[in-house]
Amino acid sequence: MPIVDPRTGEPLAADTPASEAAQAADASMPEVIFDVDAGNIQQVLELSMQVPVLLDCWAPWCEPCKNLMPVLEKLAREYRGTFLLAKLNIDENQEIAAQLGVRSVPDVKLISQGGLVDHFQGALPEKQIREWLGRYFPAPEDAPASPEEQAAEALAAGDAATARALYEELAQQNPQHYPYQVELARALVAEGRAADARTLLDNLPPEERDAAPARGVRASIEFGEEAPDAEALAALGDRDDSEAQYLRALRSVADGDYETGLEGLLALMKADRTWGDDAARKTLLRVFDALGADHPLTVTYRRRLFALLY
Repeated sequence: MPIVDPRTGEPLAADTPASEAAQAADASMPEVIFDVDAGNIQQVLELSMQVPVLLDCWAPWCEPCKNLMPVLEKLAREYRGTFLLAKLNIDENQEIAAQLGVRSVPDVKLISQGGLVDHFQGALPEKQIREWLGRYFPAPEDAPASPEEQAAEALAAGDAATARALYEELAQQNPQHYPYQVELARALVAEGRAADARTLLDNLPPEERDAAPARGVRASIEFGEEAPDAEALAALGDRDDSEAQYLRALRSVADGDYETGLEGLLALMKADRTWGDDAARKTLLRVFDALGADHPLTVTYRRRLFALLY
């Protein structure tokens, strides 16, 4: 889709040789991030003949725009000129916005060779923006981990406080992206704040509250409540009956040692299937729910459970 000059109604065109256009554009807009208006929209087109331009259409009254812009600026610097970031204030440039078909903001358009290649609307999380950019540009070799990756790594390493702080920031920046709130609840559980996690989950929209990820976090809370504490666990001593095996497995699950817990539950199911009204199998299914269907442990132990049953 060509860009139309709002002053003439004619499609913009790079009417100077590519090398001259690039030199002129470089002289006036040397940075990878710049503002665009009716005075330099022609140069944006000329720039796009040499290097793709990411056009961020925003408005001062738009809160999602304020959250998105720093992310785009960070990525533009990180990509070191692989693409340029041009920022269009639609309130001050209504004709250009109309010609570009901007109906809501934020609206981010990728322009290359003078035409529209792709676009996305809304303040997408950084991870999704990186994935979108990945369709067109190779990621920088030294790209830092995204906030989502940092939070997940912190949680896996047992640093629940760092994970919680990162997810709090992500949830604040993207209030409509509910997976961040679910992951924040997961970090709160790991931090020993189950009541806060439950409150957060209870306040999600019904479709999010009842989905598998939120159910999984809620199951983790329940495991922590049901599992014996250190004193009760010590009181089991050398007992190796079915109840003792179940309680030890439940404690392992509550502590996040899922593989040990799953192994214990599967062993109990093999040895005493009927104990506790089939408690081992039912708890296995709850752990699968907590981990998620795609988790490697879920895949492995669901297969083993199926083999045992059939």
